[in-house]
Amino acid sequence: MNGLRALCLSLLLLLLSLDAAAETLRLVADPWPPFNDQRLPYNGVASDLVGTALARAGYATRYREVPWERAVHGLQRADYDVLINAWYSDERAGYGQFSAPFLVNRIRFLRRKGSAIQFEQLSDLYPYRIAVMRGYAYSSAFNDDPLLRKVGVGSFASGARMLQAGRVELTLEDEIVARYHLGRELSGIREQLEFLPQPLSENGLHILVRRSHPQHRQIAEAFDRAIAAMRADGSYAAILARHGL
Repeated sequence: MNGLRALCLSLLLLLLSLDAAAETLRLVADPWPPFNDQRLPYNGVASDLVGTALARAGYATRYREVPWERAVHGLQRADYDVLINAWYSDERAGYGQFSAPFLVNRIRFLRRKGSAIQFEQLSDLYPYRIAVMRGYAYSSAFNDDPLLRKVGVGSFASGARMLQAGRVELTLEDEIVARYHLGRELSGIREQLEFLPQPLSENGLHILVRRSHPQHRQIAEAFDRAIAAMRADGSYAAILARHGL
C-alpha cells in the first residue's frame, strides 16, 4: 500500500510539473523599438530573446503590447504574467520577481546641437527642463531628485520633438532606442540634436514576473538558466545578429 501511495504521489507531482511547464504565460511590453514592437520581426530583439528563453524553459507564451503605464498596472492586476522590459526599482520588486538582466541599456541625455549644457552630476541639470517618459525608472538618484525639472511625455519621439522646438532643454533615452528613432521618424530633426558625452546610467533589462503568480520565482529562475544556456551555445548572439545588434 505504501508503495502504491508513493507511486501515486510521484505521478501527481509529475502531472503538476508538466501542467506548470505547459502553462501559457501572458507576456506584455510597451512599444519600444528595437527592443519591443509588433511591427518588427519577432516583435523586436527583447521580445525575441524572452520568448525563446521561456520556450526553452518549457513555457508557451502569448504576447501583448500596450502603453507602459497600462502594462505595469496590468501586471499588478494579474492581467499579465510577465513584463518583458523592466529596469530594477524597489517599488517594482514589491509586486514582481525580477530575473537577472538579459540586456543592458545605456541611458544618455540629448540636447540641441550647439547647446552649452554639460553633465557631470545631477545638480548640473537643475536649471533645465528635461522630457522624461512617464513611469520610467531611469535611476534611483535621477527619479528621486526633487530639484530636477521633469516634464512627462508619452514617448521618446514626443520628448525629442519638444527638445527640437525649445520646449525643453534635454531629453534622455537608451542610446540604441534613440538612434533607432533618429534614423527613422525623427530623421528630419536628427542633425539638430546631439548626445551629451556622459551617460546617466547603465541599466540592466530584466523580465518581471508578477508575485501573485504561484510560480513567480521558478519562472524567473528557469528564464535565467535558459538565457545562460543560450549565451553558451551561441543562440543568444545569433538573435542579436538577426536584429542588427
